[in-house]
Amino acid sequence: MRIRSALAVVATAGTVAVVAAVPAQATEYSSALKIKGVQYDAPGRDSNSCTKGNTRSEYLTIKNYSHTTVNLKGYVVKDATGNRYTFRSNHYLEYGDYVSLRGGKGTDSDAKNVAYRQNCNFIWNNDKDTIYLYKPSGARADVHAYTKSRDDRDGNGYITYHG
Repeated sequence: MRIRSALAVVATAGTVAVVAAVPAQATEYSSALKIKGVQYDAPGRDSNSCTKGNTRSEYLTIKNYSHTTVNLKGYVVKDATGNRYTFRSNHYLEYGDYVSLRGGKGTDSDAKNVAYRQNCNFIWNNDKDTIYLYKPSGARADVHAYTKSRDDRDGNGYITYHG
């Protein structure tokens, strides 16, 4: 019995060490919703003007990978510095459905799969950042860190995480 207990402790400690060494973007969380991709660098010269800017062209896509409908109300998206957006209204995603969370101001639409941050400032850094998705309970649903040089090989400002 002592040998089994000792091996279980060693195996558990080894697992913890391996999990701690895995980069944030490789960690999988048990969540229905995951970050599908991010247009972290809007095409053109960055301008956060609400009338003529291009913050609407910067967006995050969240996809429902479960086999049930999920309501986004209460989900939170954050970046590394604490900029955040909370889905305050009901927005239902069926299995395989997605929503694009865009910068700028606009009207949220289930039919058009879009939600707006109602803020004309850019949220994602053009060189590197970390994207966090939290469930309404506060539990982490998904997280991805990116750097332009490592993750955006074609230089188009878009990175795909989950297909």
